[in-house]
Amino acid sequence: MHKTRLLYLLLGLVLFGLTVFPAPVYAGVGVNPASLSFGSVEVNTTSSAATVIVTNNSGQTHSILQISSGLPQFVVIVPAMPITLSPHASASFQVMFRPDAALTFSGSIVLSTSRASGGSGTPTITVSGTGTPPSPAASQTYLLSPSASSLPFGNALVGTSASQPVSLTNTGTGSVNISQVSTTGTGFGVSGFTGAITLPAGQSLALNVSFAPASAVSVTGSLSVVSSATNSPATISLSGKGVQPQINVIPTSVNFFNVAVGVTNTQTLTISNPGTAPLSVTQALLGGTGYSFSGLSLPLSVAPGGSSTFTVGFKPPSGSSFSGSLTLVNNTPNSPLIVSLAGTGASTVLQLTPSPTSVNFGSITTSTSATQSVTLTNTGNSSVSISQIVVSGTGFSGTAFAVPLTLAAGQAASLSAKFAPTTSGNFSGSVSIISNAANSPLAVSLSGSGAAPVSHSVTLDWMPGSSSYAGFNTYRGSVSGGPYSKVNPALISATSFVDTGVVSGQTYYYVATTVDSTGMESSYSSEVNAIIP
Repeated sequence: MHKTRLLYLLLGLVLFGLTVFPAPVYAGVGVNPASLSFGSVEVNTTSSAATVIVTNNSGQTHSILQISSGLPQFVVIVPAMPITLSPHASASFQVMFRPDAALTFSGSIVLSTSRASGGSGTPTITVSGTGTPPSPAASQTYLLSPSASSLPFGNALVGTSASQPVSLTNTGTGSVNISQVSTTGTGFGVSGFTGAITLPAGQSLALNVSFAPASAVSVTGSLSVVSSATNSPATISLSGKGVQPQINVIPTSVNFFNVAVGVTNTQTLTISNPGTAPLSVTQALLGGTGYSFSGLSLPLSVAPGGSSTFTVGFKPPSGSSFSGSLTLVNNTPNSPLIVSLAGTGASTVLQLTPSPTSVNFGSITTSTSATQSVTLTNTGNSSVSISQIVVSGTGFSGTAFAVPLTLAAGQAASLSAKFAPTTSGNFSGSVSIISNAANSPLAVSLSGSGAAPVSHSVTLDWMPGSSSYAGFNTYRGSVSGGPYSKVNPALISATSFVDTGVVSGQTYYYVATTVDSTGMESSYSSEVNAIIP
């Protein structure tokens, strides 16, 4: 009984002592993970690297003096040694597995550590992995594939250069040696290849193909790549067309000749493009006194085969000769194009000229009329203003343009003169044109005679075919055989008739019929004709 109590008392004292005075715990360096399994790795190849974290779990500084592998198949990659870890600090290193035989390997990675206060520890990491036989080597392929089979450049302006990128990719499994890159075809070139190059599988070579046409023609060619690939030489077809604008100006030179001082004369010029590319006119430089142009909007673009018109004006300031030029700056090889200009200032001349200068209507039958035209032309070099037209003389009248009217130099206008005599005799008159011309008033003489109308008639006689008749009818036609129209207003009782409804210069055809007491009319008689002189 007493022994049991004594044992319990001693045990309680021990527990009390451990509680009040705890034993010291020396925490050291820990590793994570504590083991590594690399699985199966092909012989003589290296696995992916596994990372190991080293942590100082104590409150004092530790140093890692060495990290070593027990087997050469487990390769340790460490930073510079030693590694000093302050309290609770971490560092890392890597382990890889490279088997040299088809076996299973097990080993350890040992860390030699030492505290700064003199303590030490040896954390250990177990490692394992299996080497597997290498797979049979696949037969290598050597193939060079361009990114495009053809490069069409389309239209390119002569004197300029266009370029397109292209790449050559090694789509085989073995490296390809490229020894030569060249182009054929006028104007084609290539850059990006500086010399012999080895292109590993999957890699590409970037090239730049250019086209600089020297003339306006279609060109074909090719890019050729000589290499150790089985498909050497690899080729890319090239095509392009050189295009070039051209410029023509009609007329090629302008001469205004004599232009009245202070008066503007104009001429139309046409710019055309017979080339194969758009023509661009960017500047129009005018030289010379008195010259101007209008209707030319810059910059001007003219499509191939197209044209554009504008006007050049000349207004001489004095009575002298003037020369000038119009310079057209454009995008053709022969730019600029120069159009020469010439003109002379002339003193102002105001002149109207009639045609004809006199009008004779000849003989006109009274109660009829005749008209004739008179043309007035400005034969001076300046505008003439017509303010009034007066027609005088018995039987004469006129119809004209509305006045006032201005005629530019060289312009003309027409008026009509009319003669309508009411009596027989000779008559005279005039048309007077009043204007600012130097020869105003301008008179055009008029003459004509009135003649009494000449009457014509046709006398018809016939023999009746029977003694019993009530009367006769006569019929007239303008064509032999009819049709005919009756000319007598009432039944004719006599055996003759006078037709006064005929005119000079015509031929008439007549027939007659007999009408009996019952009103029955016979058929037409034989036809006769009459020619009126």
